[in-house]
Amino acid sequence: MAKEIMNITIHNVETGEVSTRPMTKDELDREAQVAKNYQIFLSEQEAKATAKAALLEKLGITEDEARLLLG
Repeated sequence: MAKEIMNITIHNVETGEVSTRPMTKDELDREAQVAKNYQIFLSEQEAKATAKAALLEKLGITEDEARLLLG
């Protein structure tokens, strides 16, 4: 299986020059960390939404009704 090469494209707006180069190891590592952090964020948001839905269900009210009570 061929290894995918990720590139960075740089547009120089002053000269109009466009150049493309492969990402460095540090850039690839940062990109992987950003992707990992995003997946963690999504998982946390899903857990919060699930907990919120469970609480509303337990209370027997809708989200709009909860907003009215808290607003």
